[in-house]
Amino acid sequence: MRIKLAVFVFVIATISTVYGQQLDPALQSATIIGSESLVTPNIVYKRANGFDIKLDVITAGPRSQTRPTLIYIHGGGWIHGSKEQYSLWSLPFLARGMNVVNVEYRMAGDALAPAAVEDCRCALRWVYKRAKDYGFDTTKLVVAGHSAGGHLSLMTGMLDPSAGFDNECPGKEELKVAAIVNFYGITDVAEVLDGPKRQDWAVMWLGALPDRMELARRLSPLTYVHSGLPPIISLHGDGDPVVPSEQAVRLHQALDHVGVPNQLVMIPAHQHGAWTREQNLAAEAAVFEFLEKHGVLVH
Repeated sequence: MRIKLAVFVFVIATISTVYGQQLDPALQSATIIGSESLVTPNIVYKRANGFDIKLDVITAGPRSQTRPTLIYIHGGGWIHGSKEQYSLWSLPFLARGMNVVNVEYRMAGDALAPAAVEDCRCALRWVYKRAKDYGFDTTKLVVAGHSAGGHLSLMTGMLDPSAGFDNECPGKEELKVAAIVNFYGITDVAEVLDGPKRQDWAVMWLGALPDRMELARRLSPLTYVHSGLPPIISLHGDGDPVVPSEQAVRLHQALDHVGVPNQLVMIPAHQHGAWTREQNLAAEAAVFEFLEKHGVLVH
């Protein structure tokens, strides 16, 4: 089933009513390119444990033209949320001429860790396999997400097959991304699994697995820091009560230590992602400046 982006443009137009504001220029641009864009929703990219796991593809224009592509992974503590719920997060990227792949994955209620990581790696594999069909430029793939989606974006872009999470979707393609955008994602799963910073959603994701602390280490992006990784930008509230901002600082320091191009943007906010409009616009500007600097987008 294919639907014109005009349906999404109608949704965009309602944002000004919700916020009592005029549309931002990026969203206004999205309405202009909407006439040439196409949404293909609910493509099954993987089947596991009786589940059809799906993604949506939104092209920023004719599929005969190759474009930089955003792979977006939603948040929700690995236990709730849906790709539909967070679909508007990707609109500024669409307005910049990027294709968008909006990914769902199995929640903890359907499959415990590491299923979500395995699913997202399979989604990246699918993007490589279907690149010619949809105009994905595999040299300019950006993986991005918020909160648990930030964690999954880091894992998706930092892993290689030796980590052992690609076994459900093996292939010959070398899975690389051009950049990772991490919005307040978890970088140390063990820290939120046990101890003073414990979070119930992390406990639910790991369940009662006997090796859960070792698995938590294997599921932590900090474990996979090494030279040669793609550029990474992290954006985090300095007083985040859910995912400690120190996790973003530790990732930034570790990446600096091995020479990986990266940037840490600290937002003066004491909430988990509930930033002001001005803070969100500043974060968006920092992301696009970063992507331009590293050759993913043209200024």
